[in-house]
Amino acid sequence: MPLQARKLGAALDEDLTLHSALCRREAGAFQKAIQSGDDVIVACTQEKRLFAEVGEQTERATSVIRFVNIRETGGWSKDASSAMPKIAALLAAAHLPDAEPVATVTYKSAGRLLIVGALDQAEQVAALVADTLDVTIFSQGVSGQGSDGLPAQERKYPVISGDGLTLTGWLGAFQAQWIKSNPIDLDLCTRCNACVAVCPEGAIDLSYQIDSNKCKSHRDCVAVCKVAGAIDFGREAKAVTESFDLVLDLGNRPLIALHAPPQGYFALKASAGLATPGLLATVVKLRDMVGEFEKPKFFAYKQKICAHSRNETVGCSACVDICSAGAISSEKKRNQIVVNPNLCVGCGACTTVCPTGALTYAYPRASEQGVRLKTLLSTYAKAGGQNATLLLHSQVAGQQAVEALGRAAQLQKAVRGVPANVIPLALFHTASVGLDLWLSAVAYGAAQVAVLVTDEEAPAYLQGLERQMRVAQTLLNGLGYKGVHFYLLRAEASPGAAGLLALDARLQSIARATAQSPSAPARFAVAQEKRSTLDMALDHLITQAPAALPESIALPALDSPFGSLSVNVDTCTLCLSCVSACPASALQDNPDRPQFKFIEKNCVQCGLCATTCPEGAITLQPRLLLTPQRKEARVLNEAQPFQCIRCSKPFGTLKGIEAMLGKLAGHAMFQGAAADRLKMCGDCRVVDIYSADNEVKITDLR
Repeated sequence: MPLQARKLGAALDEDLTLHSALCRREAGAFQKAIQSGDDVIVACTQEKRLFAEVGEQTERATSVIRFVNIRETGGWSKDASSAMPKIAALLAAAHLPDAEPVATVTYKSAGRLLIVGALDQAEQVAALVADTLDVTIFSQGVSGQGSDGLPAQERKYPVISGDGLTLTGWLGAFQAQWIKSNPIDLDLCTRCNACVAVCPEGAIDLSYQIDSNKCKSHRDCVAVCKVAGAIDFGREAKAVTESFDLVLDLGNRPLIALHAPPQGYFALKASAGLATPGLLATVVKLRDMVGEFEKPKFFAYKQKICAHSRNETVGCSACVDICSAGAISSEKKRNQIVVNPNLCVGCGACTTVCPTGALTYAYPRASEQGVRLKTLLSTYAKAGGQNATLLLHSQVAGQQAVEALGRAAQLQKAVRGVPANVIPLALFHTASVGLDLWLSAVAYGAAQVAVLVTDEEAPAYLQGLERQMRVAQTLLNGLGYKGVHFYLLRAEASPGAAGLLALDARLQSIARATAQSPSAPARFAVAQEKRSTLDMALDHLITQAPAALPESIALPALDSPFGSLSVNVDTCTLCLSCVSACPASALQDNPDRPQFKFIEKNCVQCGLCATTCPEGAITLQPRLLLTPQRKEARVLNEAQPFQCIRCSKPFGTLKGIEAMLGKLAGHAMFQGAAADRLKMCGDCRVVDIYSADNEVKITDLR
């Protein structure tokens, strides 16, 4: 597709010069541009490495160089002739500055590697890394793959063994724990094999561990090992803990069974020795993991608005449930969750499902993503584009799938490629963007938002994204916007011919679909606070609603961030425990009378009020109220105050006092005057006790 420099320049408000061989015979123009000091955008990623080398060799080159791919995403497509608005949008987004730096998490590795698995296989792998790493082997027997699979006779690496091996930690800070129960001390064993040869039951293999199920206590092995003294059946089993920087797990069952294991932990099922799939790539990574490493701290946490726990009662646990890295844990006693930054992999799923915004994605920030969305969609519309569809995908597997689709469109007649109205946007992780930014994108003018997922995403992430999309779609349809606005696309990381055809067909179907969007795009800026962004997006969508609005929109029970409460006034005693439990200030008391009020706009449907209520009088009602009452305080329950029978001061509710009197009516300690004291305020109760003549005082006892 020939690029139209004049039209692109008009959409971007600048003069553009079209280059067709910038990395070759026109390299001088590139060198001149990077000497100007202005940011330089290169609309080609194919020769990124070459451009970087030319930049390093160019004197006085001070410009920041950024790259954007418009070839596979727009040029290599059957719709290339209509892709100019999308290309303009991608170029405009490429002009934006990089994300602001955030705090970092540091790992330090001295190269202490623990290899877990069959001794013969572990030794083969150890030979590949021993020149760089300090290797220890945790032996789990031998693989039994014949004579070629026998362990080496020479002991080159420390070997440990035992039962109940567990592993915790991360790169540079792994803790391995096990029970040292093997009667053979592997530190003393000389591998003379005399014990193996003499054992009548074959209970000892060449990993020099004794199978207690086979051993019949002949103790012939002890007799032949007198010189080395490595075998002692009387040795007590003991717990052992050792620290390692890296772990290569070649066992049949991974020690850490997480979709996103910690940095520095690699699990491979060694089924074919050195030919095990993925082993070579893992060995290369291990050899490079010595030194000090940093990564961004991807999250920010505000405990004050967290809806996880109050008074050791759990309300919302969405972040704990969805985390595939095991990085988030509950601390009910401290009324909060705890996120381990060393285990966090930056997927952002916790921030997406968090209803309050207590957990927010920090790199990039929501506000920075909002600027990117606004730039893409406004430039696309300015260039004449219509029916914009955002395609959110990951920077690795998702990017590979999109680029494979573009290449296939150039080479295969059956594949059309990325449609002209589909604008790809790469994310660090697709689970890091949710309801607030999706609705903002629609408010900015997007007709549809599609999220492309691969096997990078944990199953829990897909479920979370689907539930969020269900809420978002219900909101838009309830406001009168017709059509389907949100799609979850599944693809292979490296799709074959059939996978590309399926992905292409799905994208073409979405691109042709029509979904109603606001008649005028929004102008608000995405805030870092999730609830603020949701409110602004909804306000705009409500203002631009194409049909008459209902009073409220019923929302799905799962993951709804909006809703009301239903209070059973017959059972509610106005104890107000729900008010103190509410993290969002949606429930409020009245200091002047027994009454509690509710501001629906603040409610996040966390359920803490319902779980805290001792009478079970509160029920959640997921919905979005569209009347002005949503932002106003309304009374959910109130009661007649109970007045002290001695001084007439109100100190409780009539219903609460009557309920207490009813429960204590048959109690021997609350009869007569004692029962009357229950009807007094705290001050009068003390006065009555000390002024009563018939009370026995401790000073009267002899």
